[in-house]
Amino acid sequence: MAQFDLTDATCVATIRTLAADVVGKANSGHPGAPMGMAPAAHVLATRFFNTNPSNSKWFNRDRFVLSNGCALQYIMLHLLGYKLSLDDLKAFRQIDSLTPGHPEANHTDGIEVTTGPLGQGFANGVGLAMAQAHLGAVYNRDNFDLIDNYTYVFTGDGCLMEGVASEAASLAGHLQLGNLIVIYDDNHISIDGDTAIAFTEDVSQRFLSYGWQVVRVDDGDNDLEGIYNAIAAARSEKSKPTLIRLRTTIGYGSKVQGTHGVHGSPLKADDIQSLKSKFNFPPDQSFYVPSETYAAYRAVARRGAELEAAWTTLLGKYGEAYPKEHAELTRRIAGRLPEGWEKSLPVYKPSDPAQASRKLSEIVLTAMTPKFPDLLGGSADLTGSNLTKAKGTVDFQPPSTGLGAYSGTYIRYGVREHAMGAIANGLAAYGGIIPFVGTFLNFVSYAAGAVRLSALSKHQVIWVATHDSIGLGEDGPTHQPVETVVHLRAIPNLDCWRPADGNETSASYLVAIRSRETPSVLSLSRQNLPNLEGSSIERAARGGYVLYEVEGKEDLTIVSSGSEVAIALEAASKLKQEGFKVRIVSLPCWSVFDKQDKEYKLSVLRSGAPILSLEALSTVGWQKYSHEASVKYLLSWYMLMTVFSNTACKDGEHQDPSRRCTRNLALPARTLLRWARK
Repeated sequence: MAQFDLTDATCVATIRTLAADVVGKANSGHPGAPMGMAPAAHVLATRFFNTNPSNSKWFNRDRFVLSNGCALQYIMLHLLGYKLSLDDLKAFRQIDSLTPGHPEANHTDGIEVTTGPLGQGFANGVGLAMAQAHLGAVYNRDNFDLIDNYTYVFTGDGCLMEGVASEAASLAGHLQLGNLIVIYDDNHISIDGDTAIAFTEDVSQRFLSYGWQVVRVDDGDNDLEGIYNAIAAARSEKSKPTLIRLRTTIGYGSKVQGTHGVHGSPLKADDIQSLKSKFNFPPDQSFYVPSETYAAYRAVARRGAELEAAWTTLLGKYGEAYPKEHAELTRRIAGRLPEGWEKSLPVYKPSDPAQASRKLSEIVLTAMTPKFPDLLGGSADLTGSNLTKAKGTVDFQPPSTGLGAYSGTYIRYGVREHAMGAIANGLAAYGGIIPFVGTFLNFVSYAAGAVRLSALSKHQVIWVATHDSIGLGEDGPTHQPVETVVHLRAIPNLDCWRPADGNETSASYLVAIRSRETPSVLSLSRQNLPNLEGSSIERAARGGYVLYEVEGKEDLTIVSSGSEVAIALEAASKLKQEGFKVRIVSLPCWSVFDKQDKEYKLSVLRSGAPILSLEALSTVGWQKYSHEASVKYLLSWYMLMTVFSNTACKDGEHQDPSRRCTRNLALPARTLLRWARK
C-alpha cells in the first residue's frame, strides 16, 4: 500500500496554485481542469510514471497525453525537470514561447502529441499504445522486455463527447490494449455549463460495452490512496484498456469551484490569494514552488535516469544475443530508413499495361513491405477498394482472437476514418513506425482534424486516398471529392500527390517516405491510367516537370495532374494536327514543386504563351500556375465536363469518358489560343 504524507499534499497544492498563477498572468487559459486533476497528476508522476527528463526521447519511456490540452502538462514538465523553466510558465500563451495555449509536439520538450482539439489526444493515446504492443511483439524476447511502457491519457467530458474518441475507444477495446490507461476527469462541467444540459449518458456502461475495464474513484480531489489503487488495478489488467473514472471538482479550492466559470477564464486576483492561503502558501507570492516539491520531483527524475541506464545495459545484452534484431531495432529508434529501400520502387515503360494508380500503389506496398518493417498500415473497412494490404501481410490483432498477432503489420480500422487518422498520429509519434492509412479521398474529410494535426505536429503519416475524381464509378456526387484536394493543398506542411502513372506513383512514395516531418496524401484513381512517355521517378519527385516538350516556341502549355494528364496529352496530339504547338506539364504535387529553385520552376512554367490548367476537381488554386483567363474559362469548361461525365454512361453506354473529355478539352484550348493571339 502506498504511503502519502504532507509532502504529497504540498506537491498537489503547488500544482493547483501554479495553475492559477500561470493562467492568471496570461489572462487567458483554463485553470479549472489542472486544479481538479492535480492529485491524479501528482500520484501518476511520483508513483508510476517512468520517464527520464534529461533524455525526453528515451525509447521505453511511458507516454503521457493530456487530451484536453491545458497548462497542467507544462506545470508537470517543469516540476519533473524537463527543459521548461519557471520563466517559460510565466510566458504561457505568449508568442514564440515554449508554452503555447495548447501543447504542441516537436515544440516543447516532453510533449508527445499535439492536443487541444478535443478527442484527438484520446485517439493519439490509442495509437501510442498500439505502437508499443506492435514493437514489443516484434522485438521483445524472453528476459528481454525492451519495449513494455504504458500510455497514460488524461481526458475530460468534452473529449468523451467527441466522435473521434468514441471511435478510438471502440477499437482499443477490440484490440485488448492492456497497456492503455485513461484517467477521466469526471467534473460534470463543459464550457456551456453543467453536463446535465447535453451529456447524460452512462459513461461507465459505454466503456464496459467497448471491452474496457472501468475503475471508479469517488473523491478525486483528495483521495491520493484511492487514485494510487486505481492506477495499480489498471496496470494489473493485461487484456483490457482501463478507464479510471475520477470524480473531481473543477477549480478545486477556488471560490468558483464546481462551476463553468472556472473552466476557461482566469481566477480573480483575490480568489488566487484566497486559494493560496487555503493551502498555507504565501498569498502575495506568485509562481511559488516550495523546496520540498522540487525535491520530490527531482527524485522521480533520478529514478528515471536509473531506469534508462538499466534499459541501455539490457539493450546491449540484447544485441549480443540477437544481433540482427538489435541492428534493426536501433535503426528504427534512430529514425533511419532501411538501406537501399528505394531500389524496390517499381519503374515503368510506356509499353507497360495501363493500371489504376490505386493498383500501382498496391504494387509499391507489396514490393517494399519485405524490406521495410517500419511500415504499419491499414484501411477504414475499404481494404479491397484501397488495395492497402500488401500480399502476405498478417493482421494486427490480439493473439487471443485467432485473427492475427500484435506483430502483424496490417490494421483493420473498421469504419472509423477520424480515429484512424488520429491513431496514425500516435503511431508516428511513438517512433520506429511509418504509418499509412487508406480510405476514399472524399472521406479523408471525415478525418480533417487529424490530418491538420499531422501537419502541425510534423507526424509522418501517409494517406492512401483512392477513388479521387469523377472517374470513381457509379457512386455519384456523394462520393466525388470535388473540393477535397483544394483543402488538402491548403494545409501547410502537407504534401498532396496526384500521380498520373506508375512512375509518378513510385515517386510519390519515394518523397512521402523520405519526408520524415511531413504527412502526405496520395490521391489515387480507380480507373486505369496509361504509363506516359517522358515520365520518370526522378523527374516526378520534383513535384512538377515538363512531360512533353515542343520544338521552338509553344502556342500553349497545359498543366495538369493525375488522371487528367493523359487527357491533356491526347488534346495536345489533336491540336498538333491542327498546327498548334502544345507543351504538357505534369504537376503531381504543388507543395513539392513550390520548394524547387526559381530557375527550375520558370523552366517548367515559362512565360511567353498562355497556360491552361486541367483537373477534374475544383479549380481553386490553379491561378498560381496558369493564366487568369484560362482559369476563368476553365470554370465554365469544368461545368461542361461535369455535365458530360454525369451523362457519359447513360443508356448502357460504358465507353471510356476520357475520349469525349479530350474532344471537349480541345474547345477551350482553341479558344484560349485565339485569345492569346489577339
